[in-house]
Amino acid sequence: GSPYQPVIEALENYPQKKFYNVSKLGGAKYGVALTELLCFALDTLPYSIRVLFESSVRNCDGFLVKETDAMNILDWKTKQNNVEVPFCPARVVLQDFTGIPAMVDFAAMREAVRNAGGDPAKVNPACPTDLTVDHSLQIDFSKCAIQNAPNPGGGDAQKPVAKLSPLKVQPRKVPCRGQAGCRGPCGAGEAARSPGQFSAQIENTPILCPFHLQPVPEPETVLKNQEMEFGRNRERLQFFKWSSKVFKNVSIIPPETGMAHQVNLEYLSRVVFEVKDFLYPDSVVGTDSHTTMVNGLGILGWGVGGIETEAVMLGMPLTLTLPEVVGCELTGTASPLATSIDIVVSITKHLKQADVAGKFVEFFGSGVSQLSVADRNTIANMCPEYGAILSFFPVDNVTLKHLKHTGFDKAKLEVMEAYLKAVKLFRSDESSSREPEYSQVVQISLSSIIPYVSGPKRSQDRVTVNNMKSDFQACLNEKSGVKGFQIAVEKQNDIVPVQYEGNEYKLSHGCIVIAAVISCTNNCNPSVMLAAGLLAKKAVEAGLVVKPYIRTSLSPGSGMVTHYLSSSGVLPYLSKLGFEVVGYGCSTCVGNTAPLPEAIRNAIKQGDIIACGVLSGTKNFEGRLCDCVRANYLASPPLVVAYAIAGTVRIDFETEPLGTGFNGESIYLRDIWPTRKELHAVEEECVISAMFKELKEKMEARKGNKRWNLLEAPESTLFPWDLKSTYIRCPSFFDKVAKEPVSPQPIENAHVLLYLGDSVTTDHISPAGSIARSSAAAKYLTNKGLTPREFNSYGARRGNDAVMTRGTFANIKLLNKFIGKPAPKTVHFPSGQTLDVFEAAELYQKEGIPVIILAGKKYGLGSSRDWAAKGPFLLGVKAVLAESYEKVHKSQLIGIGIAPLQFLPGENPSTLGLTGREQFSILFPPELSPGMTLDIKTSTGKVFSVIALFENDMEITLYKYGGSLNFVARRFL
Repeated sequence: GSPYQPVIEALENYPQKKFYNVSKLGGAKYGVALTELLCFALDTLPYSIRVLFESSVRNCDGFLVKETDAMNILDWKTKQNNVEVPFCPARVVLQDFTGIPAMVDFAAMREAVRNAGGDPAKVNPACPTDLTVDHSLQIDFSKCAIQNAPNPGGGDAQKPVAKLSPLKVQPRKVPCRGQAGCRGPCGAGEAARSPGQFSAQIENTPILCPFHLQPVPEPETVLKNQEMEFGRNRERLQFFKWSSKVFKNVSIIPPETGMAHQVNLEYLSRVVFEVKDFLYPDSVVGTDSHTTMVNGLGILGWGVGGIETEAVMLGMPLTLTLPEVVGCELTGTASPLATSIDIVVSITKHLKQADVAGKFVEFFGSGVSQLSVADRNTIANMCPEYGAILSFFPVDNVTLKHLKHTGFDKAKLEVMEAYLKAVKLFRSDESSSREPEYSQVVQISLSSIIPYVSGPKRSQDRVTVNNMKSDFQACLNEKSGVKGFQIAVEKQNDIVPVQYEGNEYKLSHGCIVIAAVISCTNNCNPSVMLAAGLLAKKAVEAGLVVKPYIRTSLSPGSGMVTHYLSSSGVLPYLSKLGFEVVGYGCSTCVGNTAPLPEAIRNAIKQGDIIACGVLSGTKNFEGRLCDCVRANYLASPPLVVAYAIAGTVRIDFETEPLGTGFNGESIYLRDIWPTRKELHAVEEECVISAMFKELKEKMEARKGNKRWNLLEAPESTLFPWDLKSTYIRCPSFFDKVAKEPVSPQPIENAHVLLYLGDSVTTDHISPAGSIARSSAAAKYLTNKGLTPREFNSYGARRGNDAVMTRGTFANIKLLNKFIGKPAPKTVHFPSGQTLDVFEAAELYQKEGIPVIILAGKKYGLGSSRDWAAKGPFLLGVKAVLAESYEKVHKSQLIGIGIAPLQFLPGENPSTLGLTGREQFSILFPPELSPGMTLDIKTSTGKVFSVIALFENDMEITLYKYGGSLNFVARRFL
């Protein structure tokens, strides 16, 4: 009897294609007036909200998704921030660091369902799930012998390199020196093959001869790193292969294919799903914070925790507060010198100041059509840094042109355009088209954007390139904190001499020791990577070099990036400066950089030098790259190369040269910076549609490599757990699967495990990077018979809860107020001992004492990580009491069974006179309600109130069941 009946109809001009026409929700039965009213309401909705609306209509079953949910979304203008709505994403993407615990939990859930009398084979993802193994790469080898091959221009290595056009093959017959697989000399006619012949020979991760553009064997660097990756991760890879065999709806993208978000863009993204001739919008959630990158393609997607992802994989809708949508109006045109990184960071600053945390951002205005899809993807990728849930660019003509170049056939694009226009998800550039209504509008002029870098400790702290030298000097002077290093004035010009490879070098504050060109945020934007290559080419031709002790690396997001760097002729020049391709996957960003040379490390520590890292990634938290590198800057790829050549951040590019050329003349940055005209010329010649099409064809034909194809894996319904394994362990989350919810139990006489301050990130909480030799995790692995060389990283061992629990709160920069200095330590109050966090938690558990965490503002900032919740849960943490939370992390705490409690406005431990040494008792009422107030009583007699941050009935239900994993497992019993 409801007037709001969905209408399934055929797409105009495509009668076999069906879809839910949400603009005809009322149907003919209820007259034209209601349909017109609905159309008007739909026209005023932001495009991102229209995607939520279509999903709610299509998935409405009266139970998980109700009719009222759909109508609440349609009434977004008055209901935003006031109601919870469900969302059923079309698919899920995982990367291996966060994907392995999800798949291990699925395997463990099969075990639990079997033990409870259910059918384990029924435990499968309910929606398409793609897992990319891209976080296993570690840079064990760099600057191998390939780097020392004769220079790419030929001739005497002591003379200037002959200038090669990046666009044309040289006609003269020249042997390909240093590339044994390319047998020269050969004729110009032989070199100038047709594009089809050329493309057919290129492997997924090609290295091409700079003379003939012919495929040659991959450099020793790549092969050695691949061999190490497969060797140390064999157990994990076998588990992934088992998962791909036994779980339905699961696809595994093997190592060395590309980064998860890059593969998501180039291969997995559909824009419009088509299943048995039924059409609906593509949408996605993933366990990688960079999932938001796909919003640049008009695909609604964002990163969530592994716990929520697992629920989505099992057919549960994602629940979110109907968000505010901030309209970001772009006008004007960016400066020719500004790269996409400059645009991204500028927009990041504007949106951070606009307070868009927990909101959708949607872009509109005349400036949007001037941004390529690559620029949009880069902007969308950074939205977690300014706190937005996602940053959405609706599909428009620019999107369709991009998809045409990337291999979508004409017929598919025509259907896509017709469907998106039918459901009002296509943005028109016509001035007559009506813009949606937004919660608020932020205006940004692209014309005002100038080059910046970000650092030295946080991505939001931007520094203009022209002010870099003076800003670093100010950081030396400032007190230790978010920017300062507090170096005494008399020590700011200290120089530490160091012997390295037979030569003496001088290290000083601001010296660069890590320079990483990573196509993490730039892999979808060829212009910035090509800019780095062209700058390297000009630098080598001018006689500039990079000091050998600087840990340089080039980590492309996929073979396509290597392809266009190779075909443009710039890759050998990058290699000449030390930026050798080290492999395909996340490396420097996630702390997988190989240790610095011992002599350099010792010199840095001896002189207490503020050494610097420069990278073109998204994360630069202190200590993330290397424990002895205290200042880290995010910069565009060409600036990374420029700073590596300079060897220091204490340089004014306007007035100081990068170095001296072959003839002793001073070479300035302006002398080698590529112009827009040069970049466009290379892009037109080298970054062509065939590259994108080729990658898709190769992914279709060959999902893997020889090592992956030869890898053996079991095919049994249940995973055969190896009790001796230090990589894969059956976790204990399902030990007490409750068939019915229980009333929340009181937390009595709990001690404070950690007393933390503001801005505690998931980097501080969750295990990440290498395993320190003195850590609790190292002791566990040593007791298992492993040597430090075999420890691998925390990310690689996320399938072992014993390692991950010991690595929780093991960050060397963790500042616990009980300790008073950065260290992964705490105080066990019954005994007064200072212990590792795990050791103290273990003692509390043996004594039967619950523990809680005290924290300040913005607890749980940073990347979404399920072990930032799972780890504290296994440490015995029952509740976190903070001034405020990062939204995703707060949801993760509930999803694992930890109560997120918040001080009342204006209150905190200091105002309440809490020392953290008290014991705390928290009584929960039999029936919880969203946002209710609870009383806490301390052992000193103090009583104060806090807010229980349960936002809706679903979160309360999950908490009562002991978290979402147990709630979902119960459905199979």
